[in-house]
Amino acid sequence: MENLPLFLSIVFGLTTLLTVLFFYKAANSSRIVLLLLLGWLLLHGVISVSGFYTVTNNMPPRLALAVTPMFIGIALLFITANGKVFIDKLDAKTLTFLHVIRIPVELVLFGLFLEGKIPELMTFEGRNFDIIAGITAPFVWYFGFVKNKLSPKIILIWNFICLGLLLNIVINAILSAPFPIQQFAFDQPNIAVLYFPFVWLPGCVVPLVFLSHLVVIRRLIRN
Repeated sequence: MENLPLFLSIVFGLTTLLTVLFFYKAANSSRIVLLLLLGWLLLHGVISVSGFYTVTNNMPPRLALAVTPMFIGIALLFITANGKVFIDKLDAKTLTFLHVIRIPVELVLFGLFLEGKIPELMTFEGRNFDIIAGITAPFVWYFGFVKNKLSPKIILIWNFICLGLLLNIVINAILSAPFPIQQFAFDQPNIAVLYFPFVWLPGCVVPLVFLSHLVVIRRLIRN
């Protein structure tokens, strides 16, 4: 994107890599997981630089190519035997701490709003309260998993609330993008996610955050 401060791209790129590293650690430092995620980032980084995602009059939108495979993969993890074995080995404590990345994500989104690349409703000054999940994550991690002071029920409720916060911003982001289904923010639509490196937000960061919640919720309910 033109006329965008470089630091926003750098901070978001580092935040994405941090998210991947957290998930890599939660997956018991699996090299296969790390290579798959880094390969995925590289693939869609190259595609986004080419301008492929900036064509927005298609249905389904081209951006679905960066999003749909990740969520299909998540679904397969929960319905296949090998997938269930994989998610049952993930470290719930690390997956909980992973949510701290939602703080820099929200700060970057606010910067993108100031630059006219996303609407206000996608920030904490609008309809996006996802930063609450990031701020509270270290407390849930510490008191819930390090000190064992929080009951599983409290941790479960926290995960459901934060999952709701995530779904809220995802829905608003989709309906604010310049797609044929756009409903909001026609004067300042959500265009940032169509460009590098911000395409990694719907293509990698959001799916990993979503998966982290589902894994912990599943484990708490089963236990």
